[in-house]
Amino acid sequence: MSDDLARLGAAQYLLLTTFRKDGTPVSTAVWAAPLDGGEIGVWTAPDSGKVKRIRRSGAVEIGECDRRGNPTGPAVPAIARILDGPGTHRVLTAINRKYGIVGRLATGAARLRRGRDGAAGLAITLV
Repeated sequence: MSDDLARLGAAQYLLLTTFRKDGTPVSTAVWAAPLDGGEIGVWTAPDSGKVKRIRRSGAVEIGECDRRGNPTGPAVPAIARILDGPGTHRVLTAINRKYGIVGRLATGAARLRRGRDGAAGLAITLV
């Protein structure tokens, strides 16, 4: 399990797959960074479809992918949860640390476009 966590935490992009009510998978390429406590952090818009699906059911799959969302490694089952303000800040800090200036520019642009509450942090735990 820790090998998967290390591999996924180091990947440039992850393919996050959430599931609709009828079980249809919906996959999205996301930036992600390892968090303390054996979790992987992801940031997204709070009104995105993936947040709505995670709110209903936290069951997800994650795997490595390229920036276009084409899988480059096996998917692993996981559980995702939506974080509060301080948790989201922790995810954004981890993203900025991992992706450097590009990460800071992207998260800063999102904050300018959507405001301080315009990001939702997700914590993903492998099962």
